[in-house]
Amino acid sequence: MTDLIRDRHGSRPVDLAYAAAESAAHSAGIDIRPLDSVVDLEAVRRLYERIWRTGENNPPVTADLLRAMAKAGSYVSGAFDGDELVGACFGFFSPPAREALHSHIAGVLARVQGRNIGFALKLHQRAWAMARGVGEVCWTYDPLIRRNAYFNITKLAADPDEYLSNFYGPMDDDINRSDDTDRVLVRWRLESPAAAAACAGRPRPADAAAARAAKAAVALDVSPAGGPVAGRAGTSTVLVGVPGDVETIREHDPGLAAQWRTALRDVLGDLLAEGARVRGFDRAGWYIVDRRESQ
Repeated sequence: MTDLIRDRHGSRPVDLAYAAAESAAHSAGIDIRPLDSVVDLEAVRRLYERIWRTGENNPPVTADLLRAMAKAGSYVSGAFDGDELVGACFGFFSPPAREALHSHIAGVLARVQGRNIGFALKLHQRAWAMARGVGEVCWTYDPLIRRNAYFNITKLAADPDEYLSNFYGPMDDDINRSDDTDRVLVRWRLESPAAAAACAGRPRPADAAAARAAKAAVALDVSPAGGPVAGRAGTSTVLVGVPGDVETIREHDPGLAAQWRTALRDVLGDLLAEGARVRGFDRAGWYIVDRRESQ
């Protein structure tokens, strides 16, 4: 069972959030608990170093910073497979008036991916946040990485809100080192019907083939050689494609990865700046985007 701090006087949505989080952790075969000891937070630092391959001299976060955040009431949690820490997540509060949490880093060891540990961590975070009156959790992700887009938009039903060009600047790790750090900011409205359904195991629907059959235009496609091909975006619904494995492309062909970065920035970035809404993300690699009626 996950170690959640229960609010027995909370609303029914909070109780359902706790139940969904506990079910997800049980299905993943893990225990999730808030962390605040120096020993546990040092383990988080080492875990993140392994995931992002940064080395000891350039950790994504330090144990002392996590310690301060935990003491200040921010969210810091770990997922344990037996006694081993295999995943962790932390976030901090946005301005109080917004009643929002910014989830900064969440990561799971590669060898345990596929067990839905990341999903369980996010559901734990949702229940924790709802018990504290938080209605929204925000975070950023790399919009070129298919599995992350699917996880955030489809599996969790978070809504892309803003395209952020080279948001973090240069990052000295083995995953981001050769590329601009463009990100999409998503907003997870914790009590929305879509989020509640997703957390209960009913992901947000996304069918690119059906959208194409309904005359959606292809604004960005993948060529037979694996490169980006810009199309048109004149219809009310457009499809924006991303490559199958940009991380491998980044490792073996940085020039092609840079082409994809620029192409997606120009297409998806412009659509979001114009007020378009991402309706969903098809696992086959397509953003389904609805443009505003006035466009």
